[in-house]
Amino acid sequence: MSLTLDPNVCPFCARIRDDDSLSARNAHCVAFLDKTPVSHGHTLIVPVRHESDFLALTAEELDAIMAMAVVVRAVLDRELHPDGFNIGANIGGAGGQTVGHAHLHVIPRFTGDVGDPRGGIRWIIPDRAVYW
Repeated sequence: MSLTLDPNVCPFCARIRDDDSLSARNAHCVAFLDKTPVSHGHTLIVPVRHESDFLALTAEELDAIMAMAVVVRAVLDRELHPDGFNIGANIGGAGGQTVGHAHLHVIPRFTGDVGDPRGGIRWIIPDRAVYW
């Protein structure tokens, strides 16, 4: 799988430039709804600087992203009243990343959205998910 690494063709860079699609912005990152959400309210937090590797972001960028995650959660709690959340980043093709611009997923979860939510993100490798 090939990641889009060129900021001139990056779909997230295009959304960052389009203020109308943004939910929130701070000095280092923006938030917007995922175009293919896994749940209602699924939001992406994306650094303004084009960097493919989430863990290669600066400390300031990571701090800004986490501060934005707290704000996004508060908004989603107030508007949607979810029962839980998953947050996470996919890094590299083997890690499931499909857009070559670092981003953090904030995914509201609702009771009953899956039969058994135990294990959460462990289900990325189903054969190893169940540990209880």
